[in-house]
Amino acid sequence: MEIGTPSHAQAIRPVPPTPIDVQKVELGGTPWNPQWDQIIEKALPTEMLSSQVPPGVRRFCPRFFEMGTKDKSTFWAYFFQALAGAEAGLKPNTSVRHSEPEGALTLRSEGLLQLAYADRKRYGCDFNWQADRALKANDPTKTILQPKNNLECGVKILVNQIIVHHKPLLTPSGYWSTLHPGGPSFLVFAKQMTNPPDACGLSTNSRIDKSATTKSVQDDANRAETPK
Repeated sequence: MEIGTPSHAQAIRPVPPTPIDVQKVELGGTPWNPQWDQIIEKALPTEMLSSQVPPGVRRFCPRFFEMGTKDKSTFWAYFFQALAGAEAGLKPNTSVRHSEPEGALTLRSEGLLQLAYADRKRYGCDFNWQADRALKANDPTKTILQPKNNLECGVKILVNQIIVHHKPLLTPSGYWSTLHPGGPSFLVFAKQMTNPPDACGLSTNSRIDKSATTKSVQDDANRAETPK
């Protein structure tokens, strides 16, 4: 199946912060970078803004199919922020080594969306193991840890799941365990999906200021770091 070319012409709307994004600032941590919203939205093919998206998206965005393309793009930016929150705590240099049977290859999940070098071949991701192999596990210059490469790869993986193979958004066979419904990891993800864009029409008990955006949260963090 041929996937449409991402649109780079659309204006980027402010994206709401996830609960973990706000919490990180309150605790003195580094929040989500609003530039990552732009990376995600620019990577979205037209199919992700169409009726080809599986109906399960309504669980998090009830009005998805009634919204315009800009609002849909904003939702997906929020979705991947929530996924990165559940997968890596919004930390781009996260590298997790997995225990494997004796004699098997050592596997790592890396970056904001906890991806692997094998995804380069599977999904056409811009990772280079040969260039990265001599670097430390959490070296931010590694191709797999660079947010642009990692997030663009994540979009490709989700597109492959829900558009190319027509699988549900939440499925036990999905790439991320955080999107396997019913599991403990999914509950972590679901907690981050409680402040989606207003256009989604989701009724939640979120205490986050409705005027807050990823940009305003980052500004708050910058002000907190500025010496008085």
